[in-house]
Amino acid sequence: MAEQKPRTRQPNGRSSVYLGNDGKWHGRVTVGIRDDGRPDRRHVERKTKAEVTKAVRELERQRDAGKLRKPGKRWTVADWLTHWVETIAPLAVNENTMVGYGVAVRKHIIPALGAHRLDRLEPEHIERFYARMQEQGSAAATAHQAHRTFRTALNEAVRRGHIAENPVRLAKAPRVSEEEVEPYTVEEVRRLLTAAQRRRNPARWAVALALGLRQGEALGLKWTDVDLDGGVLFVRRSRRRPRYAHGCGDTCGRKAGYCPERRRTNPETAETKSRAGRRAVGLPPQLADLLRRHRVEQDRERQAAGEHWHDDGWLFATSTGRGTSPRVDYDEWKELLRDAKVRDGRLHDARHTAATVLLILGVSERAVMGLMGWSSTSMTARYQHMVDSVRTDVARQVDGLIWKPDSNGSDDGTAGALHSLR
Repeated sequence: MAEQKPRTRQPNGRSSVYLGNDGKWHGRVTVGIRDDGRPDRRHVERKTKAEVTKAVRELERQRDAGKLRKPGKRWTVADWLTHWVETIAPLAVNENTMVGYGVAVRKHIIPALGAHRLDRLEPEHIERFYARMQEQGSAAATAHQAHRTFRTALNEAVRRGHIAENPVRLAKAPRVSEEEVEPYTVEEVRRLLTAAQRRRNPARWAVALALGLRQGEALGLKWTDVDLDGGVLFVRRSRRRPRYAHGCGDTCGRKAGYCPERRRTNPETAETKSRAGRRAVGLPPQLADLLRRHRVEQDRERQAAGEHWHDDGWLFATSTGRGTSPRVDYDEWKELLRDAKVRDGRLHDARHTAATVLLILGVSERAVMGLMGWSSTSMTARYQHMVDSVRTDVARQVDGLIWKPDSNGSDDGTAGALHSLR
């Protein structure tokens, strides 16, 4: 019987292929260093030398491409997503984004795909998941939100070496129709501003329609953010929707938001949603004058409230000086629409209106980005389609849009809405 040749030891770090005493061919590849400092040597075995050599070459290719899975725990989809949404994602995004991540992960992805091993998840599993979501009544936009969240979470798993490639990037995402932007016409804006005169804080709606601030940005403004003489308004923070926890030990039987002893768990304000969101915005002279009038009215409310006034410096405050809640602000917007007999719309449509007007006036995309606080030029594409009436009205009134009186110094009852407030 021929004597078996002894295994030749390869130099440290070199891959090796050898015939073992068990009659199988074995390969070992050094792919890196483990957390404890020891070499990370991966082992493969095959029936033939050709097969094991091919497996060794594949390990080397993955190692050199940086696509090799880390040693240790093999994550399930549920384990990784839970770890990601609780400990990794909060370090990089704001609270509102985290709410969307949490819904996508806990309500949709984990119940459907959580049992899969992360390194064995296939694009087809993900595509069938999207199809089931829509069959069960979820909108395409909801499935697309789950897709974006899943892709982001697994991109992080790739960066950390837990999987070689991200299967979500290969999966076909649900098709989502781009939301049609329908800004308010100039006539509708005039009617809204006229109706606002009969309500508290009329400047709130002029800021929305003329400057396009997001709701949280407008409600987060303080008087220290406004330079009326210089004609500049600084956007620095955004007002958050409140989140609550039980103060009763969860014994009241209600949701946390309705607990008699509820306690707020998030700060009242936060920095604006992106670096681009922190910006200076020029004030039209008419709007600066309106804000001066607004300050006078607020001083009267301060005197009327007396010791009940909370001097927190909010630009748009309640009658006792507290900041205005987003929910109350939304309800007031809906009431304003009804009072003005203007078609129903979201508060964000006021922002659409301001962006559309800027683009129609020929303001450069880069300048519009700065004024609106966008961080991507792709946002301008969503505002390029305008109803004909807006285009016609703005072209006719390019000088002194919305607020310009006629040549006799009078107005038609709406065009001089802001003038009548001064």
